[in-house]
Amino acid sequence: MIAWIHGRQVGYDDVGSGDPIVFLHGFPHRRTLWAPQLGAIMVRARCIAPDLRGFGETPPAGPYSMDRYADDVAELLDHLRVERAVVCGLSMGGYVAFSLWRLHPDRVRGLVLMDTKATADTAEGLQKRKDMIALTQERGSSAVADAMISGMVGKSTRERCPEIVDAMHSMLESAPVEGIVGALEALMKRVDSTPTLATITVPTMIVVGEEDALTPVKDSEALHAGIAESRLEIIAHAGHVSNFERSAAVNHVLSEFLAGISLS
Repeated sequence: MIAWIHGRQVGYDDVGSGDPIVFLHGFPHRRTLWAPQLGAIMVRARCIAPDLRGFGETPPAGPYSMDRYADDVAELLDHLRVERAVVCGLSMGGYVAFSLWRLHPDRVRGLVLMDTKATADTAEGLQKRKDMIALTQERGSSAVADAMISGMVGKSTRERCPEIVDAMHSMLESAPVEGIVGALEALMKRVDSTPTLATITVPTMIVVGEEDALTPVKDSEALHAGIAESRLEIIAHAGHVSNFERSAAVNHVLSEFLAGISLS
């Protein structure tokens, strides 16, 4: 689906019925990352999955920041006449979810923080982002996909499920150069969300792949410790894109979480 919001094209999916849940993809993904969830969860919830600016069917347009991405999500909810939603963000999508909570807490009914972390980039991390920008500008999206794929999926997936590795590689290399560079700049500028954790008062579940090398389990344990009454789920044999690698396991815990919110 395509929406026109303030003269800007936004690609999104909107399927199912019931209480709304918004799925926010990571870097450098697109909304098809969530296809395994939309197909399963739409029977119990209204599933909304946007392409963040610069990815999928949402064209690149600066300026780029986590707050801008969050405002984009709020504007899409306005367009769809959705007052509040559970917000599920993976990796960079988790950073956007933190910004959405800070800027628009009245829009957030619950949080699912998947394969993400609260802290900002270290000096080493910032340098890696700069190197990735240079790589992107010099060699394009396919080089980014080649560089990222081994960290994006877990060891078990690389060994047992080559079709998932290939599908993820194709998604990464489909990202436009301008969107990749803009997102990297936004990632570099993002604030430390650690102080935000204590302010979160909505039901929250943290999900992480057991083999996640980019945001390891310890990062999710820190989120769990910082968010009162949160729930932590570790997905066995999955890496950074746990929802894509072990979709049935993630769909199970996600359905349980949504059912708990519906009953509360």
